[in-house]
Amino acid sequence: MEKNDIIVIGIAGGTGSGKTTITRKIMEHFGDDVTVIYHDDYYKARHDLTYEERVKLNYDHPAAFDTELMIRDLCALRSGVAIDCPVYDYTIYDRTEETKTVKPSRVILVEGILIFHEKALRDLMDIKLFVDADADVRILRRILRDVKERGRSLDSVITQYLGTVKPMHEAFVEPSKKYADVIIPEGGRNKVALDMVLNRVRVHLDAGDL
Repeated sequence: MEKNDIIVIGIAGGTGSGKTTITRKIMEHFGDDVTVIYHDDYYKARHDLTYEERVKLNYDHPAAFDTELMIRDLCALRSGVAIDCPVYDYTIYDRTEETKTVKPSRVILVEGILIFHEKALRDLMDIKLFVDADADVRILRRILRDVKERGRSLDSVITQYLGTVKPMHEAFVEPSKKYADVIIPEGGRNKVALDMVLNRVRVHLDAGDL
């Protein structure tokens, strides 16, 4: 696979904004032509801390992520080389000892709340999408996701949201919107924007088939 055959699309936005819906729609349309890596998988390993200590960490600050490793992995994927991606376990607030093999495809999606914050990571992206949604919608989605899918208590989700998620969104996530090529209001519910994105991916894939 030639480097020019690969397009990298960054999908950023606040928690619960609809990033995963956009990602899933692209994957559903193009199947094996799409590879996805998630910034959340690159949370730093905190094996040296107790569970109680890990719970208290700020997971919405750029320093919580091993972005340097993600940059190296994305460079490898862009070069057509498979990677061993870390695996993060939300129930224990720590990276596991396992890794998952991620193979390059002609379309690479990079998803995460803070992927536009680091210039070196931004510069590896050909298209940068920022998924936008009202704060009240995002917190409700966050509560449903964390309680149902990640085994968190309602109190812990609300405490974390008010303590770190909201202030970090205002300090880092929202300002990174200025780096986006396209801002998508209402996330996956915005059919017009979604169709534009799908069409852009289709044009890239069709060009490679010529």
